[in-house]
Amino acid sequence: MTTENLKEGDPLIAPSTTEHPLYDSVVEACKTVYDPEIPVNIFDLGLIYTIDINDENVVRVIMTLTAPGCPVAGEMPGWVADAVEPLPGVKQVDVEMTFQPQWGMDMMSDEARLELGFI
Repeated sequence: MTTENLKEGDPLIAPSTTEHPLYDSVVEACKTVYDPEIPVNIFDLGLIYTIDINDENVVRVIMTLTAPGCPVAGEMPGWVADAVEPLPGVKQVDVEMTFQPQWGMDMMSDEARLELGFI
């Protein structure tokens, strides 16, 4: 989803399919991936915007980076796919990168803020 297709009132970040039986496993797999420059996993950093899992167990992850010029920008989607793909029941993983909306520190979990000394 790009911002050009958004209508007024649409969320900037598509909702995740949290009710899917695989959702929690996918979240835990995402939590094993770290930005090499920040000692917090990418899920708690708020870099995973959407986890969409369809009826065929195809997982679509929409993620961002802390900054577009991040040195691992080309590698991180592969790290996420490599973490999620081996999960039992996952048929396929597609990871998309977006910078809309731009990541901000307010997207971090309380655990991440505490770990980084912001609270």
